[in-house]
Amino acid sequence: MLLNVKELSPDQKLAIEVLLGRPVSEHEMVSVRAFDLPPLPNQRRQEVGEALRQLFAEVDANRQAVSKQEADDIVNEAMRSSRPHYRPHR
Repeated sequence: MLLNVKELSPDQKLAIEVLLGRPVSEHEMVSVRAFDLPPLPNQRRQEVGEALRQLFAEVDANRQAVSKQEADDIVNEAMRSSRPHYRPHR
């Protein structure tokens, strides 16, 4: 589905901006697509979950301690590098 931003209701426009993490202009069009994911067998889901827990444990064990402000600054910088119009929610 292809939508003209100028034809969206204020609530729809707000929802799109929240999802995109940036304001949208009335000159833009937005594409919306939904699809079904293939089912993931329970055993495979558990294997993936365990692998992620191990990865996160390794990352946590090797990371340097930083203040909450430093952590927020790092995340905000990463978001702005991938989404130039990103604004932190405060």
